[in-house]
Amino acid sequence: MPSLPLRLSLLLLALGLGGCDDAPRFTKPEPGEARSGGATTVRKTDQNAFSMPSANLAPTRRLDFSVGNSFFRSPWVIAPSTTTARDGLGPLFNTNACQNCHIKDGRGHPPAPNAKNAVSMLVRLSIPNDPAFATLIEQIGIVPEPVYGGQLQDMSVPGVPPEGKVRVDYTPVPVRFKDGTEVELRKPVLHITQLGYGPMHPDARFSARIAPPMIGLGLLEAIPDQDILANAKDKSADGVTGRPNWVWDDAQQKTVLGRFGWKAGQPNLNQQNVHAFSGDMGLTTSLRPFNDCTQAQTACLEAPNGNGPQGEPEVSDNILRLVEFYTRNLAVPARRDVGAPEVLAGKNLFYKAGCVACHTPTFTTSATAAEPELANQVIHPYSDLLLHDMGEGLADGRTEFTASGRQWRTAPLWGIGLTQNVSGHTQFLHDGRARNLLEAVLWHGGEAEPARQQVLQFNAEQRAALLAFLNSL
Repeated sequence: MPSLPLRLSLLLLALGLGGCDDAPRFTKPEPGEARSGGATTVRKTDQNAFSMPSANLAPTRRLDFSVGNSFFRSPWVIAPSTTTARDGLGPLFNTNACQNCHIKDGRGHPPAPNAKNAVSMLVRLSIPNDPAFATLIEQIGIVPEPVYGGQLQDMSVPGVPPEGKVRVDYTPVPVRFKDGTEVELRKPVLHITQLGYGPMHPDARFSARIAPPMIGLGLLEAIPDQDILANAKDKSADGVTGRPNWVWDDAQQKTVLGRFGWKAGQPNLNQQNVHAFSGDMGLTTSLRPFNDCTQAQTACLEAPNGNGPQGEPEVSDNILRLVEFYTRNLAVPARRDVGAPEVLAGKNLFYKAGCVACHTPTFTTSATAAEPELANQVIHPYSDLLLHDMGEGLADGRTEFTASGRQWRTAPLWGIGLTQNVSGHTQFLHDGRARNLLEAVLWHGGEAEPARQQVLQFNAEQRAALLAFLNSL
């Protein structure tokens, strides 16, 4: 049998990648490439692949991980209740447990046609920015819809009307490859019905968002700001820019670099968790000690809460600390088949198409990471954590801090090949419109349009190789 480099060379020639202008050439895996999360990487491929603690987490620290996991998984209940550690759900909410959205710590999905609630897909709300609300825009990034706020909650406690119901229909969008192969994409059409508090603002903006995977978040948090900003640019020869989102830090009371969320609208994991407790489950914390009710929602404002006798928030600082520890230390699974000829050929195609202009393969985490296990790790998230104009096809028309209605943060690709194993589906992009990875690639536009055009030139063997590479991540 020919050696691996020879087999790969033959495959590259068969795929039309044998010319001198097709560098770089990957004929073997790069050192450490399979360990996407450095020393934190775990070897797991089943349904629990996204639910493991960092491989280098000391046994003495795994108890906090397990306790944080219990608060992440277990449902909160309506107040008043004898379960005082977990009461205070609502009055308006989208789910009663974090795990309901981040299924097995993985990816959410749009609601099925007959679903009563959206659950693992949220709908963000806002109205166009107005200079009269400059302070509000600086601190929360949007001007909320006046009656319904910044997020539609389709569930509620008894006696409080839910805000509305969400349904998604789809219209077909055909796309044709150079070799004549046709793929039918689906464009979502969002419907919000049964509004509980009257009509919305006539210029309301809507943005559907599925819950993203939870893996590697502590590693992303540990990437130094300057390393992210080093990839930012206003102009480039290939049309790819890359801009940071500058967002409000609730604890520091100042504007900082954003890195979490579909538009990089949150600066750190603690604030991400706090806003999820507040918006998704209607739970108060010391950082957000108020219910997510607008002044127009009197029943919501008057409903009982689960605060302590001295006004202590429903989610204590200790619970918040444990959930933060858990979300920081969810490990990234190791890559599979990194040396397979088809995977290496697909990696060459990924580079040739220019995908790495946004999906930056490698970073090194800070020596001063929040957790020692996360420090000084060479990681491979395949994301620059910056905003890019993805074209009109993916645009939601909704700004968020400095992100425009056409910009999205580059989604990390690590673990993406295990989505089916973990979450039981392969629905990708911010609203789950793509039913597989090929559809996700074909929705790329704007700055990614040249890369998309390259992919449309690929024949069946090249497409298979590209998908083999993506599924190895």
